[in-house]
Amino acid sequence: MIQLIRGFKDILPGEAELWQEIEKISRSLFEDFGFKEIRVPIMEKTELFARSIGENTDIVEKEMYTFPDRKGDLITLRPEATASIVRSYIQHKMYAQDPVKKFYTIGPMFRRERPQKGRYRQFYQINAEVLGLESPYIDAQLIYMLITLFKRLSVNDITAHINSLGCPKCRPDFRSALSKLLNTRIDDLCEDCRRRSDKNPLRVLDCKVPKCRETMTDAPSLLDYLCPECSSHFETVKTSLEKLGILFVVDKSLVRGLDYYTRTTFEILTGSLGAQSAVAGGGRYDGLIKTLDGPDLPAIGFAIGFDRLAEITSLKNSDFEQKPEVFIAALGDQCQDKAFEWCCILGTQGIKAEMDMEEKSLKSQMKKANRLGAGHVLIFGQDELESGKALLRNMATKEQTEISVEKIPDQVKAILKNPSK
Repeated sequence: MIQLIRGFKDILPGEAELWQEIEKISRSLFEDFGFKEIRVPIMEKTELFARSIGENTDIVEKEMYTFPDRKGDLITLRPEATASIVRSYIQHKMYAQDPVKKFYTIGPMFRRERPQKGRYRQFYQINAEVLGLESPYIDAQLIYMLITLFKRLSVNDITAHINSLGCPKCRPDFRSALSKLLNTRIDDLCEDCRRRSDKNPLRVLDCKVPKCRETMTDAPSLLDYLCPECSSHFETVKTSLEKLGILFVVDKSLVRGLDYYTRTTFEILTGSLGAQSAVAGGGRYDGLIKTLDGPDLPAIGFAIGFDRLAEITSLKNSDFEQKPEVFIAALGDQCQDKAFEWCCILGTQGIKAEMDMEEKSLKSQMKKANRLGAGHVLIFGQDELESGKALLRNMATKEQTEISVEKIPDQVKAILKNPSK
């Protein structure tokens, strides 16, 4: 038997309806805040991710699904969405008339990392990006949107962590202080951190290896090196969140290792997956558009791990399971013909209707109606055909109503949409 590739998963009926509800709530919120959906390809030139994520990152070096096409060009299944959105923004010159654009996208990403609870090799993300806007108010608004979304999805065990990474003017003195500390502790770091410590010491602070995190607990904080502009920006973000009633933790260990990340960075952490774990993260990437050969414009965004979100929401699969509103139990060829016709008509009128197409007994069909969770059963056999009256049974109350065989779809629809009448 052929089985799933390790690290991939099927989203089965029942779970799929829950995912649709999460998407529906997300889309509604984003569009209320002026975001528009963008759909970008799942494959891009490998160069896009090498330049945007960083050639020396674990994602590019170890985790990307990269392969040559028939012409020998390297292409990659997207490991994240931001680079593709920025590429599209630049390629289509969407900045020409008004550089400020708000986008959201929902879809699959691919990374070959170790599968674990809530993490897969084909995983799904919800992304929101704002391009062309530098104001600290949009930083606060994105965090507010995230918290609002989690509340609407009944996710309660969450904490917002925020930090500022400053800007290129803030970095030299901080890098100098950090490098001095690294030189005294180089032997206590993992191999990757030793390699990175010279080229990009900031990335050492982003290492997830417990020993490295412990070694760097007393590392200098970028917050102590912010220039006046960056300090003012971060203060506005914090006061704006406070005015909106958003609780947050200033977390100096929250960093991003690439130079185009600037100023505000944030994560939403949850304890619902066992250990404290990030279910969403984002921040400013003011240098990325220029890095990818676009104009020098600011940008900020976030990504939510859809798979993890589906696991921690208090919404239940069963709440969104699609059940037939009516099951037509037909007996005999003539009745089956009519039942088939009615099922099709009801479906086009927005009524979920099912029938058994294998001409089984009434008892067998009633069992199937129960198994499917049908709200009503329309019983229609030879006696009903001759009398011109069919029986509509409410499966919850067991009450039965006689209805005329003529114009059955209209009558059934009227009863289901107005049950009190």
